[in-house]
Amino acid sequence: MRRWLPCGSMMLVSLISYVDRNTLALLSPTILRETKLSGAQYGWIISAFSVAYMLGNPVWGRVLDRVGVFAGMVAAVALWSAASASHALAVGFFSFAAARALLGLGEGATFPGGLRTATQTLPPDRRARGIAIAYSGGSLGAILTPLVVTPVALRFGWRAAFLLTGLLGAAWLAWWTLGLGGERALRAVDKTHAPVRTIRIGDARLWAFMAVYALGALPLAFVLYAAPLYLGGALSLSQAALGRWLWLPPLGWEIGYFFWGWFCDRALSGPDASHGRLFALLALASLPLALVPSLGSFGMVMATLFFAMFVAAGFIIAGIAYATRVFSAHESGLIAGIGAGSWSALVALFMPLFGRLFDVHAYGRAFAIAALVPVVGFTAWMAIERRSAR
Repeated sequence: MRRWLPCGSMMLVSLISYVDRNTLALLSPTILRETKLSGAQYGWIISAFSVAYMLGNPVWGRVLDRVGVFAGMVAAVALWSAASASHALAVGFFSFAAARALLGLGEGATFPGGLRTATQTLPPDRRARGIAIAYSGGSLGAILTPLVVTPVALRFGWRAAFLLTGLLGAAWLAWWTLGLGGERALRAVDKTHAPVRTIRIGDARLWAFMAVYALGALPLAFVLYAAPLYLGGALSLSQAALGRWLWLPPLGWEIGYFFWGWFCDRALSGPDASHGRLFALLALASLPLALVPSLGSFGMVMATLFFAMFVAAGFIIAGIAYATRVFSAHESGLIAGIGAGSWSALVALFMPLFGRLFDVHAYGRAFAIAALVPVVGFTAWMAIERRSAR
């Protein structure tokens, strides 16, 4: 069990990071109503986070590759916890955008830290499962956010909910710095790991990885950030009802991480393993998301959102498995940073569009775009792979 403890600590920190980022999404109907923000402005606030997150991921990835996971995560978690708590002081568009950007910059260390930890502490035949454990805190955080944050917001107000998120980050820092999180093994490896080599920006397979990761996983962001607005606007769910039900779609994400981690360790670890069939299957399985606005049953809506997040988790785990097979494990922090950063760039691009479509109740177009983007990602990956093979 001690072998898995460092990855477990990364699971906890990714859990906290997703509670921090999802609190705004969960409470968005209330916050938008009280602050008079529009759906389009909300989309730009999400973009402010996403742009900073995009820039922070590769930067933190390189920092963690060079200075080690222990010290790097202390700095990152301290930064983003303060930023998350600062949302309690926000009063309008610019203050929310500034707090969100600082949060995104700090949280850029989350997945580089998780991937770096898994590759440093686990043998190759267990790494996909280790990555799934480290990354699964994000989906678990999305599950827990409605259950933990909603009662606080209903009783004490939405500003108190953001103060709670800052306290969670402080608690993890205490756990980590007091030596309870298995970080001693990481510190030993941090001192001895091999020199970092450079991933070339002109490498075609780097672009293939970014395409399949970012485009394939875009429905995660769409469901996380847009589902509260859709369920509150189109289906008239109250803030309390959102808290009761919005843990269900991220449960598909959580289950997906562990299922796809197990599957990739079994099916994609041999020398002749091919990722193409899996990516094609995942692309086809993304399409039912487009049907959500036409579903007459609330249960079917929730089941489809659940399935969409399950599928998107497959793109993340299989995409990382592909990248760690193609590139050096010594660059795992940077690999994770590039993957999450490219995903965040697309979120920054698409969320204002989704916000505008939601403002005019064009839900069908928004869901159709979110469902088709993974197909574009698979097509781009396949084209680049075939060109590289030739």
